[in-house]
Amino acid sequence: MNGALLREEERIDDLQCKGLKIIQNPKGFCFGVDAVLLSNFCEIKRDSKVVDLGTGTGIMPILIAGKSSAKKIFGVEIQKEVANMAMRSVKLNKLEDRIDIINEDLKKIEELIEVNSIDVVVSNPPYMNSDGGLKNPGDLKAISRHEVKCTLEDVIKAASRLLKHRGNFYLVHRPHRLVDIMCLCRKHKLEPKNLRFVHPSTNKKPNLLLLKCVKAGNPELKLLSPLYIYNEDGSYTDEVYKIYGKERLDSQ
Repeated sequence: MNGALLREEERIDDLQCKGLKIIQNPKGFCFGVDAVLLSNFCEIKRDSKVVDLGTGTGIMPILIAGKSSAKKIFGVEIQKEVANMAMRSVKLNKLEDRIDIINEDLKKIEELIEVNSIDVVVSNPPYMNSDGGLKNPGDLKAISRHEVKCTLEDVIKAASRLLKHRGNFYLVHRPHRLVDIMCLCRKHKLEPKNLRFVHPSTNKKPNLLLLKCVKAGNPELKLLSPLYIYNEDGSYTDEVYKIYGKERLDSQ
């Protein structure tokens, strides 16, 4: 069964979460700690409808399915090959009744998902704008890491359109884009509510941020305590062990 779902150079990785697994290709773009941190940061109520914009290989929908009682989770991915891998991972985990992978441009998602109908939207979008950094020569990696197929504003606009009034938007991104993120969220009626910076260690500047916004929410931003990945001796912090899974980290 598992072998039939795998293609050449692909592998199955254990997510250390309720027996869930994911299909990945080491030569493509594999998920990182940012997806795991974002899934832990999200608050998903029972029977919620959730959309993951730019789902990649489906890591966020699968983790959310394992960690919550969400009724329906949609993963939107423009790349056909990557979306197919996500679909096979959903089948591998027997989650077809809860997760739908949609191979479509998120700028057209309103044609497939009703506006103002979603409780939670999450996204781990490309971090680099079209002019920032060197694009990866591999197309899959370039699209995953750079704003080739969509911009930050495209993601935020789509999230706002899909969300119900007072629905929640969760985002993981880089701190150097913070001003852009805040301005665009307010422009599209997503009010920033909780912000948490992620640091490699206590003596390093943050390299990730986690943000929660509420559609049509009242202005009030809470700066949460920072999250540190490593202790001074290079070991993982207790919080990271709790979030990411001690067995998974120790096996790396």
